This record gives sequence, structure tokens and C-alpha cells, in this order.
Amino acid sequence: MKRLAFIALTLILSLSAQAYTLVIDAGHGGKDPGAIGRKSKEKNINLAVALAFGKLVEQNCPDVKVVYTRKTDVFVELDERANIANRNKADLFVSIHVNSTAAKNGPQGTETYTLGMHRAADNLEVAKRENSVITLENNYEQKYEGFDPKSSESYIIFELMQDKNMEQSVNFAKLVQQQFKSTAGRVNKGVYQAGFLVLRATSMPSALIELGYINNANEETYLCSAAGQSALAKSIYNAFKAYKK
Repeated sequence: MKRLAFIALTLILSLSAQAYTLVIDAGHGGKDPGAIGRKSKEKNINLAVALAFGKLVEQNCPDVKVVYTRKTDVFVELDERANIANRNKADLFVSIHVNSTAAKNGPQGTETYTLGMHRAADNLEVAKRENSVITLENNYEQKYEGFDPKSSESYIIFELMQDKNMEQSVNFAKLVQQQFKSTAGRVNKGVYQAGFLVLRATSMPSALIELGYINNANEETYLCSAAGQSALAKSIYNAFKAYKK
């Protein structure tokens, strides 16, 4: 009887010790390389920073359960990334990406996005690029109810959505950008809102982070370096700690 009571108590303590769930999403992967730089692919940078960020949380936050949408170079459909977060009843969803532009030499800086209004043309273009991954999925037009990632008209629905998690999402995004500047010394390009499918389908506070521009030679070198990836991961971790408090 005492042994059963001890086991029950242990289970209760174990469950209470991991009451917070964080889902980390390394964007792209497998057959979807993401943005392509001179010497690297976005999917690999995303994964390296996501794993480093998750490791910091696992090592320093025993009350947090970390779930990854992918831990290897595999293709995960956008709706499944959101489903992973929803199934695990996540408290926060963080999607990690690298930015790019059509120009030969891109700008510098980090940006963090939340779901919402995206009237700025630049924000819409980022959302279109990140959402275009659904065209690699089978029957994407049926799965995403006719959504066309290249059509501006498809994004009108986001203007009508009420996001009950918006305030918390924006608070986390602001902390991320502050830490990128103070911890990693990166150019802070600010917090924006845009119509990302992967954020639309999640039922908790969420943000999509753009670590830098892969088509900027200096930023690509930084993004590919162990020191750069470590500093970026530490920045996101510091923001997470502050947000969770």
C-alpha cells in the first residue's frame, strides 16, 4: 500500500513538474529546402537553431516539456506542424525560419511575425514565400480549402480572423527581437503581422521567427557558423524565459 502511494505521488509530482509545453518548429526540411543561399539551405540553419534552442530549454527548465515538429531533415506538412502543437496542448508554438528577398544582395536583420493583419506589401511577400511550401503537398487545394499561397485575395480571410492569443504572441515576439539585439548583436527589424498558414492553425500563442537574410553574404556566413547559431538560440531562449515569467 505504501509503495502504491509512493508511485502515485511520484506520478503527480512528475506531471506537475512538466506543466508547460513548448513546441519548436524548424521550418522546411526534406524535399523542401526553403530559401537557398550561396553556400547553404534554409532548412539546415532552421534545424540547427531549433535544436540548440530546445536543448537550452531542456537543460535549464525542468518544468517545460519540449516537443519538436522535426529533429531531422524530413518534410513535415504545414497542417501537421500545427496539429503537433494542438495535440500536445502546447502553451507556446515557435516556428524558426530564415528570410530571403528577390534581390541579389539582401538586407540585414531579424524579424518576428505573429498572425494578423498584413497590409504592408513586404509582409505579404514573406507570408507568400513561406506558405508556398504547401504546393509540395498532395491535394493541397482540397486540404487548405482552395487557398492559393500566391494570390493576395486568399489572404483576405486573415483580415476577418479574431486571434484571442494575439496579445501574448506579440509580447513574446517583442522579447525575441529585443534579445536578438542585446544578446546576439543583430539588427532589429521589428515585429510584424502576416498571414502564415502554420500560425493560423495553432490554438495557442505563436510566432514565426526570421533569423536573418540568407541572400546577404555576411548574414549567411553568420547564420551558418556555430557561434552565430548558438547566439541566436540563446537569444530565443532568453526571450522564452522572460515570456514564461
